[in-house]
Amino acid sequence: MIPTVKELLSSKHEGQPVTVKGWVRTKRQTKSAVFVEINDGSCMANIQCVFDQEKAADPALAPEFDKTTTGASVSVKGSLITSPGTGQKLEVKASSIKVIGEAPADSYPLQKKAHSLEFLREIAHLRPRTNTFGAVARVRNRMAFAVHQFFQERGFFYVHTPLITAADAEGAGAMFQVTTLDLARIASGGVVDYDKDFFGKPAFLTVSGQLNVETYCQSMNRVYTFGPTFRAENSNTTRHLSEFWMIEPEIAFAELEDDIALARDFIHHLVRTALKDCADDLAFFDARIQPGLIEELDKVAKGSFSRMTYTEAVKELEKHKGSFEFDPYWGCDLQSEHEKFLTEKVIGGPLVVTDYPKEIKAFYMKLNDDGKTVAAMDVLVPKFGEIIGGSEREWRLDHLEKRIVDGGLNKDSYKWYLDLRRFGSTPHAGFGLG
Repeated sequence: MIPTVKELLSSKHEGQPVTVKGWVRTKRQTKSAVFVEINDGSCMANIQCVFDQEKAADPALAPEFDKTTTGASVSVKGSLITSPGTGQKLEVKASSIKVIGEAPADSYPLQKKAHSLEFLREIAHLRPRTNTFGAVARVRNRMAFAVHQFFQERGFFYVHTPLITAADAEGAGAMFQVTTLDLARIASGGVVDYDKDFFGKPAFLTVSGQLNVETYCQSMNRVYTFGPTFRAENSNTTRHLSEFWMIEPEIAFAELEDDIALARDFIHHLVRTALKDCADDLAFFDARIQPGLIEELDKVAKGSFSRMTYTEAVKELEKHKGSFEFDPYWGCDLQSEHEKFLTEKVIGGPLVVTDYPKEIKAFYMKLNDDGKTVAAMDVLVPKFGEIIGGSEREWRLDHLEKRIVDGGLNKDSYKWYLDLRRFGSTPHAGFGLG
């Protein structure tokens, strides 16, 4: 394979003949030279290929220069040299160029200017070619690798959980249904005969792999899953997606404190890795998308995580009731504005909130001795709010059965889940990030 732009710019090939293949970002032509900037997606930076006066005037290259427009894929040959100009350390003294795939300027929608996210949404198939989405993809790639590094180095096993399921892990009912039935033939208000469906019963896209991860946790101790998750929540916020990837570790013989420690170490690992290995892409986000991003990440990377119970958090919020659209009260589900206020105004950094009212948390969370709260925790960070939700799981059979019934859930649907408590149950805990 030929070296990538990232590899070429690392100076390992300086003074050597090189071939650059990628997509044209810009072309600038003068009487004395032609400058072509090429990007291949391997990094944020472009590599500049310079054709001197002799090459710029070469009639054999004229047809290729004419086709060298923004977006065209090209192959350039030359030698890698120290750049005499400012802005880049290295450039290619080019000897030839060949256009592989044309991108006519009159029809190619991406040109050298800033495009709005709304516009890019209309051409989703081309937006990975932009700086913004290229940077997002590179950071996601590094973060996904960092997820596996973190857990593998700590003795966790990566397990795969079903994407199609019959159980609602969150008990909220916000699920996409999967069916092979011809819904157009089912009359309005008619009874659906699921015996004729593919699975013979209602089936849904998973909202969480957690319940299934627990089956492995109860035999392999430390496990995690990392995969797509689906939520049919009718929300237009920037924090909610219909499809996203969820990271869900689960640890046996563990309590809430173990869960909090794991979550803290995990976030530190991810943020520090991003700052170290994704510096150029984060600098782009900081300059163009979210000013102050690097400073905020640096605070998380270096800072400690404060602690506060839900009750303490509500008392703090009630001191500032007039500051919120939704008034806080004991028993309310904390809103994003509440979470941001706590992290930005009260704490000034990451915060772990614990011991939430049982009514606003999932049925599988362990009931505390007070009978009112559960051993749950949310990790909140400035500018965003909640990024992790976790808990010690209810491992006592009788307590879990009561929680299922009290929540109005179908006990028969969770028979297999109850079996995990019926046979060799252990205290265990986990969280979800996604």
